[in-house]
Amino acid sequence: MGQVELIMPKMGESIFEATILTWLKKPGDKIEQDESVLEVATDKVDTEVPSTHGGILKEILAKEGDVVKVGAPIAIITTDVANGKASPSITPADGVKTSAQVAAKEEVAVAAHVNGTTHVADFKSSSRFYSPLVKNIAREENIPVAELETISGSGLEGRVTKKDILDYVQSRKLGATPQTVVKHAVASTASASPKVQASISAGDEIIEMDRMRKMIAERMVDSKRIAPHVTSFVEADVTNIVQWRNKVKNEFQKRDGDVLTFTPLFIEAVVLAIKDFPMINVQVDGDRIIRKRDINIGMAVALPSGNLIVPVIKNADQYNLAGLAKLVNDLAKRARDNKLKPDELSGGTFTISNVGSFGNVMGTPIIMQPQVGIIALGAIQKKPAVMEMPYGDVIAIRHKMFLSHSYDHRVVDGALGGSVVRRVADYLEKFDINRGI
Repeated sequence: MGQVELIMPKMGESIFEATILTWLKKPGDKIEQDESVLEVATDKVDTEVPSTHGGILKEILAKEGDVVKVGAPIAIITTDVANGKASPSITPADGVKTSAQVAAKEEVAVAAHVNGTTHVADFKSSSRFYSPLVKNIAREENIPVAELETISGSGLEGRVTKKDILDYVQSRKLGATPQTVVKHAVASTASASPKVQASISAGDEIIEMDRMRKMIAERMVDSKRIAPHVTSFVEADVTNIVQWRNKVKNEFQKRDGDVLTFTPLFIEAVVLAIKDFPMINVQVDGDRIIRKRDINIGMAVALPSGNLIVPVIKNADQYNLAGLAKLVNDLAKRARDNKLKPDELSGGTFTISNVGSFGNVMGTPIIMQPQVGIIALGAIQKKPAVMEMPYGDVIAIRHKMFLSHSYDHRVVDGALGGSVVRRVADYLEKFDINRGI
């Protein structure tokens, strides 16, 4: 008869904590191995956490609504279920604390040393929320709660994020006073996004943003604040692609049991263009430019709720067209069913957004940070076009679409940004109508 701790699992790149949404089991319930025990939310996706062991759920250590650090214990499970009863709790030896007790202790107080004096930070006395990660950084950098309270947060409802506290620590090391840092941050925020009071009239409906919409709003504002956006446009003749797809789509569906949309064709062209211009597949880290080895393409998917989510095709350059088609359909379906894994929403290096699916001819998309480029694909329309033929110019009906490329002007100039979207259009226009699939 033994007990094990269920810990908050790692759920993807750059995810350090998660919010507990709902416990699907209660103390005393029997749990099978790999059975879902609770639902959690990260800043990327909602997901269920399975049990690592079979047994009885003995104790819940974190309540619904709590923000828990990855690796911290969230429940205790008794692994001997022969009698259908939970075993007595394990009492640690004198002077030895369980990891749950240690985590609880860290939630209550963080020791900080300032000017040679040790201060105990009682977070219970603070009305402000701090994530476990921010608290740990504060402890490591000797920042007491009184000083932590002065930091202006850029997160939802003024929450101090990891970036906020790390920026503050850097300014602190350079000799800036807390007051100077905070005033500068407040002034910068106020000038960048002044708050305008909405006018509400009788009969107006007030709709509270859901959690995902709040995150989207925050990220879009952050992206416009971080990156100076420039957008270049081209019009592409995609007649060959339209005719080829019409010719092979029924065969593809019979053979693979799936539909062939335009999206994998667009992704293939984008991947080829990125290979030609690898400096568009970069990220900015302060004064450094990081050229990414992998080509991971994010594709924006509209959800039934009206929100937007961006699953990522990792190593998109390693798939043929049929493989891309299967991945696109699978990710899009699971995105709409809220069944994506957190890792499938991270690691993107370039993004496409098919605004044409809503009947839009073009758009000016906002960059997904920390990427530096995103292409919007407009609706395909029949248009009269002048074509140069061996016997002279003629007017013909062609299938055309607009592509718009928004890019980060800090590191991508107009020559590169414009060349990339032009190259994508070239690959679409030169598509081989006789190729197989």
